[in-house]
Amino acid sequence: MHRTRRELFPGAYLTCLQTDKFRTGLLSVHLLTRLEAGTASQNALIPSVLRRGTVKSPDMAALAARLDGMYGARIEPSVRKLGEIQCLGFVADFVDGAALPSGGSLLPEAASLLGELLLAPNTRGGLLLPQYVEGEKQKLIDDIRARMNDRAEYAQTRLIELMCPGEDYAVDALGSVQAAQSVGYVTLTKHYRNLLGCSPIEIFYCGSEPPETVASAMTDALSALPRGEIDFDIGTDIRLNTVDEEPRIFTEELDVSQGKLAIGYRLGQAMEEPDMAALRVMDALFGGAYPCKLSVNVRERMGLCYYVFSELDVMKGIMTVASGIDPADYEKALGEIGRQLQAVRDGDITEEEMGIARLAVSSRMLELTDDQGALEKFWLAQNLLGLDYGPEELAALAEDVTIQDVADAASGIGCDAVYFLRGGEEEEDAED
Repeated sequence: MHRTRRELFPGAYLTCLQTDKFRTGLLSVHLLTRLEAGTASQNALIPSVLRRGTVKSPDMAALAARLDGMYGARIEPSVRKLGEIQCLGFVADFVDGAALPSGGSLLPEAASLLGELLLAPNTRGGLLLPQYVEGEKQKLIDDIRARMNDRAEYAQTRLIELMCPGEDYAVDALGSVQAAQSVGYVTLTKHYRNLLGCSPIEIFYCGSEPPETVASAMTDALSALPRGEIDFDIGTDIRLNTVDEEPRIFTEELDVSQGKLAIGYRLGQAMEEPDMAALRVMDALFGGAYPCKLSVNVRERMGLCYYVFSELDVMKGIMTVASGIDPADYEKALGEIGRQLQAVRDGDITEEEMGIARLAVSSRMLELTDDQGALEKFWLAQNLLGLDYGPEELAALAEDVTIQDVADAASGIGCDAVYFLRGGEEEEDAED
């Protein structure tokens, strides 16, 4: 794959991966803005509202007809949280020109429609249609509320909210029910127009078209893009140390049959000059792959968890552990998870464990090269991190990570917060 990157407009960058590997082309456009409690729900609404219709194709039926005419192309709204940056826009996929029965290219049409969705929505009097805004607002509220039903996801969300008070990282990518309920179509229109003028923009393409062709198509599609003073001050604030000397403990009760234990860690000094390969291998060895120290020791050998795994966010310098436990095993599970992390810090790691962790990371990276959507997400994160190496290079770096590299990456990790979700009835039964 041949990667190029260029600036098309002030603050608008195009990353191209030219390859003949896929039968489809993928094209995405994302506006980047700070993740903030006051605007997160507005931002999350914008792509879905814009996807309802454009000036040329005023409703979803008209848009569907155009996409059907493009051999069933798809364009979906996209909202993501990367560190403390909120990314909102669209992702399109369509038949690659090399796979079309009659030859030609769908890239110009796809680019043009993306440009319409972003810059020429169906409006009345210059304002977004209130019925579109209200309809998508209710869907957004339903999506936020639905997360409560997934207790495991809810526990992780609550951990981050409680662990990071006063940090934008605590804000959910979709915002909150209260914030979403307060959004009106006039306010949303004003906010949308402001984002178009000041937001950095990331455009990504993966397919067989030459970078020059993609650049030309996107330049034409976004020719009406308003550009004012670009807000480049949207980076993530990384806290190296824990908030308090001792971990903060939070407990909540809900109607759950299985306790949910979520633990949050700050990566500490490893984020001063992060070694991304070592951090990923460290996470895989600790709990991010199978088999790993958490799965082998905490779940299988000691039987303290129904499930347990770790997850790394290098954008924010945070690692979390998620587990499902019997509430009676809370103290034992918490203690053993801590002991396994200490073993990683101490370099108490076998060569077999290292080999499995290295292979897990390198295999995961190489698998990305077979998935255009995964590549798009990978390169968006790399661009925001200011890194220019691809999955293949990261896979090769992972293969060279040593036990000492892993121990060094884990040496400054501090437990910042523990969140435990338990069933209220179980506590009452225990008291009786």
